[in-house]
Amino acid sequence: MTEALLAGGGLGLGLFLLVRALFPARPGLVTRLLALDAAREGTGAPHPQLVLPDEEVGAFRRGLGVKLARLYAARGWEVRSARADLSLLGKSFEGFLSTKVLLAVSGLLAFPLLAGWLALMGWGISLTVPLWAALAFSAVFFFLPDLQIKRDAARMRRDFRHVVGAFLDLVAMNLAGGRGVPEALMMAVSVGAGGPDDEASHWAMARIREALANARIVGITPWQALGQLGDEINVDELRDLSAALGLVADDGAKVRASLTARAATLRRRELAEVEGQAGERSQSMLVAQLLLCAGFVIFLSFPAAMKMLGS
Repeated sequence: MTEALLAGGGLGLGLFLLVRALFPARPGLVTRLLALDAAREGTGAPHPQLVLPDEEVGAFRRGLGVKLARLYAARGWEVRSARADLSLLGKSFEGFLSTKVLLAVSGLLAFPLLAGWLALMGWGISLTVPLWAALAFSAVFFFLPDLQIKRDAARMRRDFRHVVGAFLDLVAMNLAGGRGVPEALMMAVSVGAGGPDDEASHWAMARIREALANARIVGITPWQALGQLGDEINVDELRDLSAALGLVADDGAKVRASLTARAATLRRRELAEVEGQAGERSQSMLVAQLLLCAGFVIFLSFPAAMKMLGS
């Protein structure tokens, strides 16, 4: 029964790949729009440019990631949350996709290992058990990179919000000194990089400084650059700051009042989050202490209870 199931699954997979090769999928709407834009500009590029950051990715992983990214683009799968997390972490989308696929394939290696172990033990268990176990391992390994980048991005995004609060205070102080909004933004980001030991402040200010420097090259306003950076790394505080500066950029007094209020709001929110985390840890410690006390009471009362029941 198991051999027939495996043979049927292999035959079905082969037929599926043959049909997909003979009748390729139609390009998605996003791909067609990109092709029209490229034709209008005279570039003739059928696919968007896939830029990989400088990271240690082998040639095989790089090629696999590029193919998977083109497949995502053809299907119109944007996965904005994952892209924002990867942009914040400084990792490439192509390397992320290739890692997911390779980990899923490595999870399938559990099937021959479990099958060989069961054969050596001589338990006579059907091969269906290691097959489903391998599929479960493959599914878990496929989603492990998503959990990892979400955890790391949440931590870095929290540090970034803390830096944005300090950045707002610096901009307000520079505005109070008589500088305009663009000059105040550049001055605040240049003096707010922090020391060599303040790693969170250094990389966050570096991202803001890079966005403001690129704004001059592209020809957009600094607050528009901050809004684009907020969209790229999914930080709502930068988007709100961009909208506020765009509304009151000509009135320095309103800008100072708005930035000071936003900085105070960020600090209160951060303080509330810290207090909430401290409360959760306190509750966890209380539960652990109660369980320890319950185990100690059971340990003390168990001999007496067994003696009473035995008598």
